[in-house]
Amino acid sequence: MLTAIVGTNWGDEGKGRMVDLLSKEYDIVVRFQGGNNAGHTVVVDNKGDFILNLIPSGALQEAIVNVIGTGVVVDLAHLCGEIDNLNSKGIPVTPENLVISDRATICMPYHKQQDILEEERLGDKKFGSMRRGIGPVYSDKLSKKVLRMGDLFDLERQKDRINDLLEWKSLVLDGGYKAGDVNFDSTYSWLEQYAEKLKPFIKNTTEYLATAMREDKKILFEAQLGALKDIDYGIIPFTTSSQTLSSYATTGAGIPWARLDNVIGIMKAYSSAVGEGPFLAEIFGEEADKLRELGSEFVPASARPCRVGGFDVVASSYGVKIQGATEVVLTKLDVLSYMDKIPVCVAYEIDGKVTKTFPYGKALDRAKPVYEYFAGWKQDISDVRNFDELPDQAKRYVEYIEQEINCRISLISVGAERESYIRR
Repeated sequence: MLTAIVGTNWGDEGKGRMVDLLSKEYDIVVRFQGGNNAGHTVVVDNKGDFILNLIPSGALQEAIVNVIGTGVVVDLAHLCGEIDNLNSKGIPVTPENLVISDRATICMPYHKQQDILEEERLGDKKFGSMRRGIGPVYSDKLSKKVLRMGDLFDLERQKDRINDLLEWKSLVLDGGYKAGDVNFDSTYSWLEQYAEKLKPFIKNTTEYLATAMREDKKILFEAQLGALKDIDYGIIPFTTSSQTLSSYATTGAGIPWARLDNVIGIMKAYSSAVGEGPFLAEIFGEEADKLRELGSEFVPASARPCRVGGFDVVASSYGVKIQGATEVVLTKLDVLSYMDKIPVCVAYEIDGKVTKTFPYGKALDRAKPVYEYFAGWKQDISDVRNFDELPDQAKRYVEYIEQEINCRISLISVGAERESYIRR
């Protein structure tokens, strides 16, 4: 069985927690795109909170192999730090339970430098990058000017190529940004330092996963960010630089011929977003501060506050559609328990016309949210484990969302802990 867990909105929907919860039913968990520019937070009873940026969220379950796929970009220093952190907390990460694709792209220190320089150059027009080099490394990948994880096995023979890459990159950093040339010796030492530690983890994931499929192993694919951050179908230019959709899952993993059996879309019971760009359902002031605080809406990768708002029917329906979701998990329903009335953006108004179709380009800039308000339930639901035991107002809210997005909600989270959920 091949299942993808993907975000239907702007990211930070709770994918990591759901991968951790559902991965115990699988043999292998694969991250198939993105880098360390977003974090998946998992709360483990008696062990605390874990923030995973590159390592798949299945790492916190025993007897599961975690794979960093071909479509991922890897900051070697960050990955080694993540491995060390988990090992220090009693979560063993070894070559037996972590596999890294030899075709995954290396995110170099100069990619991070370029990312920072460009955001600073843009000033008020910045994209809202996490400044971790993701855009520049994916750009270089399409230009065929990158190193891959498999190159770490024979760095000595890569010296001329590395020198050529640095000469080219210096044209950008020094010639363009006036930031100086990229130093060969320090760059090569950086590669050498982390190569020795990571080489035991690097394998041909195409062969590894193909063998797993022949052995009928169950594989779970974990996405980073959400549908509205996809490089092709997201809100350009306020996207990430990779393909966040389920249709890329098997390709980014290393088995492009394989077909998914299930796609689980993750969405919150309200909206949150990171970075710049249109966010129609956004709320502000004290109302936003309270929702942000109760929902712990701060970016795991940087601790900066998220933008928050009411549930957005238009954006969420679009996300479910382009992800091809076969079922949906609704997260953080419990967070709304304090509200007297719950705002929902049910449509957009563009140039005097009301629409439920998610717009492109400047039409989105002109769009205004159309709100309806639902009665709150005003009681703690964190101990509820059966849908029928939810307050009537909460049940109506879930059923309304299910009807509007045209996809079954199969699971509802009512707390941050592993077992705080309702399965329908």
